[in-house]
Amino acid sequence: MPFQLEPRGATAMLSDAVGSGRETRLTQAIRNILIVGGGTAGWMAAAALQRTLGPHAKVSLVESEDIGIVGVGEATVPPIRDFNAMIGLDEAEFMRETKATLKLAIVFQDWGHIGNRYVHPFGTFGRGPTLADFQQTYFSLKARGLAGDLGDYSVCWRAADAGKVGTRDADPNSPKNGLFTAYHFDAGLYAGYLRRVCESRGVKRIEGKVVDVVQRPDDGFVDSVTLEDGRVLKADLFIDCTGFRALLIEGALKAGYEDWSHWLPVNRAMAVPCAKVGPVTPYTLSTARDAGWQWRIALQHRTGNGYVYCSDHLSDEAARETLLANLDGEPLAEPRPLRFVTGRRKKYWDRNVVSLGLSSGFIEPLESTSIHLVQAGIYRLLQHFPDMDFSPVNIDGYNRRLGREVELIRDFVILHYHATQRDDTPFWRQVASMPIPDSLAERVEAFRDRALLYQVGADEYFSQGSWLAVMYGQGVVPRGPNPLYAYQDADRTAAGLRHVSEVLARTVAGLPEHEAFLKANQMWSGQA
Repeated sequence: MPFQLEPRGATAMLSDAVGSGRETRLTQAIRNILIVGGGTAGWMAAAALQRTLGPHAKVSLVESEDIGIVGVGEATVPPIRDFNAMIGLDEAEFMRETKATLKLAIVFQDWGHIGNRYVHPFGTFGRGPTLADFQQTYFSLKARGLAGDLGDYSVCWRAADAGKVGTRDADPNSPKNGLFTAYHFDAGLYAGYLRRVCESRGVKRIEGKVVDVVQRPDDGFVDSVTLEDGRVLKADLFIDCTGFRALLIEGALKAGYEDWSHWLPVNRAMAVPCAKVGPVTPYTLSTARDAGWQWRIALQHRTGNGYVYCSDHLSDEAARETLLANLDGEPLAEPRPLRFVTGRRKKYWDRNVVSLGLSSGFIEPLESTSIHLVQAGIYRLLQHFPDMDFSPVNIDGYNRRLGREVELIRDFVILHYHATQRDDTPFWRQVASMPIPDSLAERVEAFRDRALLYQVGADEYFSQGSWLAVMYGQGVVPRGPNPLYAYQDADRTAAGLRHVSEVLARTVAGLPEHEAFLKANQMWSGQA
């Protein structure tokens, strides 16, 4: 993430200002924050706000044990490591508590066509911290028969295929510098762990169901929420983490919803855990099915599975049967159904309510961005933190920046459906032929024309390497590289590329097996 916050950084800033007598804004400071709803989003918000504000604001969270939690995913992307560090979690303890494993990549099966397999790895291809010109060199040499498979030049791709993991090296010249990892974890256990951490640090948890939202008559700001037992909870700032119900942001404030189902028509999911079989894999497996796709996520104690599908093309019962028929272990529960509409809230922040998690929208689980977008929303909130004036300029800036980031992720997810040669079912014919956003069409054509890759701005999450892996992996092949690359010394450049491949092969060969690494580093559940 572009925003990096030192622990207690905001607290120190506030203290300095108070100590110097400069209280221009602090006299109107937010003093009372109420998070409505728990789960992953709610407790992530509580942890970050408590860590940042410390004693300068009261952070409370209201939730009910009687309301089931809709998980926002069990797979993550690398910035989660920064978030956990920011809120002061011990990595080994966090992994034991959440039954976590490491994730280096997503493996895609049957997406470009039936029989197609490719890897979307974390990190970069080639050497160096950026992708800059790698794909141009690669395609120029590939056309001459002087380059290997794309995965030969990614340490995360190689390690994922080998079932190996390791610690990223801070040295930019080390091949392990590209060893970026994220986590698979039990989202329910993560929420419970964060709750215990937050309560130990002073966050007040309130048990109860919200039955009413009271708004100020003059400006529509939320004044309080009323619980089922009659208690009234007031706050300056409300964080809506009520999931798809969106109790405050939509139920009360009517912020509106932008429907993206014409681009992302999947609208159902069936999820089920199964028994762990074999060693834990350091990647998420995504397998395309007749009306969507199936995920497989290996945790320490079980394997998570789910079928994401479009109800226009598949019944719930057929989805259930397909899911159960494609497990690699005995099911541990009945498949749990989930319904959703892909899209986003028109305003993530309206007046004194900020929505996070599913209340703010839902793209779909494909690229493991649900928890990332909770994190992004929290970071943006810290960057745009209000005072009691609730400046419209500040709120508009938050909505605009987060909205752009979400749209860029949306385009990347749509790419997986658009870039396919599959025409074997009505679902795949629909998504292959559907109109796509102009912003995505421009990127695909730029790559197809001359292997051009770019990032839109600092707030875009997915790197050029990600776009390369998915486009090329699913069959978008450039007509040719930038003609400048015809002038390079092909033999010399090819020798350099071979050297990179050889170094990465030796590096991965020396890495430990995934499960062995977790146990050796006290990350395995049951270890003290």
